[in-house]
Amino acid sequence: MSLLVFIDTIALCLVVSSALLQRFEEAAKADGSLSFLVIGDWGRKGAYNQSEVAFQMGVVGEQLKIDFVISTGDNFYDSGLTGIDDPGFDESFTKIYTSSSLQKQWYSVLGNHDYRGDVEAQLSPVLTNHDGRWLCLRSFIVNAEVAEFFFVDTTPFVDKYFTEPGDHVYDWRGIRPRKTYVSNLLKEVDLALQESNAKWKIVVGHHTIRSAGLHGDTDELVKQLLPILQANNIDLFINGHDHCLQHISSIDSAIQFFTSGGGSKAWKGVVNWRNPEEMKFYYDGQGFMSVQVTETDIDIVFYDVFGHVLHKWNTSKQPHRAW
Repeated sequence: MSLLVFIDTIALCLVVSSALLQRFEEAAKADGSLSFLVIGDWGRKGAYNQSEVAFQMGVVGEQLKIDFVISTGDNFYDSGLTGIDDPGFDESFTKIYTSSSLQKQWYSVLGNHDYRGDVEAQLSPVLTNHDGRWLCLRSFIVNAEVAEFFFVDTTPFVDKYFTEPGDHVYDWRGIRPRKTYVSNLLKEVDLALQESNAKWKIVVGHHTIRSAGLHGDTDELVKQLLPILQANNIDLFINGHDHCLQHISSIDSAIQFFTSGGGSKAWKGVVNWRNPEEMKFYYDGQGFMSVQVTETDIDIVFYDVFGHVLHKWNTSKQPHRAW
């Protein structure tokens, strides 16, 4: 009986520890600054201008001396990876993002298209061993000294993937029971944000919270995640999902919403313009985003497939005082 109790206790510990958001450390530059690129909705084996966007990312990455790259999901089309040996990983990632400046850590979240394949393949350390840049988890935290990044697995929030999957088959291993998964994730994100002492708090997910694009706002995130982000005074929410580039501000908080989903197939031709007080920028095409962070400033730039600057935005904060 005591052995059974011991085994049950070990099992409980494993369950509890697996629920905690894994944390990673990313060193800032010697001057305390940080720079990175954001790309989303990209994995099409070079097609739909993916290779051209990748080339321009390499150019800008070299200019800014980037520290890492963020992927906002839908990493492999149309249905994720079939397994750890799927050649699509090389054909859409390793052989596409070849510029020397892009040989940095890639922090990636899953999108809804990724869930249509073998999700655990993308999460597998086998892929990281194959290409050391690759790091993809459901939800996790990256502490980059001057900023802290909270990556959130948004696909399980969306009702229609469960109630109206159509012809698509989703890999829900590790998600069910869904209600418990989402509830625990919200609690973990809330607690992590509360405990964060970072100067800048940046949340990354695949799905939109605010969008003028084809998909529009994701109601489930607006209702469940956004109140937590507002209560914890985050600075930026960065996503993909809509295949465009956009910047939307908030009239009821300081949160800025940025979409970088132009990594390959774009030009949806659907724009639902918002209140001009909110709608700062929209581009229905391919491209990517750069972010530079210091203790006092964030500078964001959107680029198109030719590397042309489309939109710039800056915000400032007073530096922390040393008492």
